[in-house]
Amino acid sequence: MSKIDIKKFKKKLIDWRTELEQLSDKSAQTRDAVELDQTKMGRLSRQDALLQQEMAKETERRRGSDRTRIEMALRRIDEDEYGYCLMCDELIANKRLELDPAVVTCIKCASGANE
Repeated sequence: MSKIDIKKFKKKLIDWRTELEQLSDKSAQTRDAVELDQTKMGRLSRQDALLQQEMAKETERRRGSDRTRIEMALRRIDEDEYGYCLMCDELIANKRLELDPAVVTCIKCASGANE
């Protein structure tokens, strides 16, 4: 298995975190409270606005989860533990890290093959 290019993955993680923060800032207004005054907005428009708000909140929750995973990966880089499976302590394949630089398990452990 080839050695992991830590600098490359650290840059990918930081760029990903920056992108998530920018998306979060751009979509902040869509998560604001929906005006429920019937004189200003029709029933269907309110329902649509509430649905859009809930979808925006869920998207933001997922972004928060990804930011947490990114921070944990960056911490593992600082502690020289990045790229090693948390379950079996083997190196995680570069291709797997390319797909998700915040992944914490090798494909074998993720698929349950070690059980």
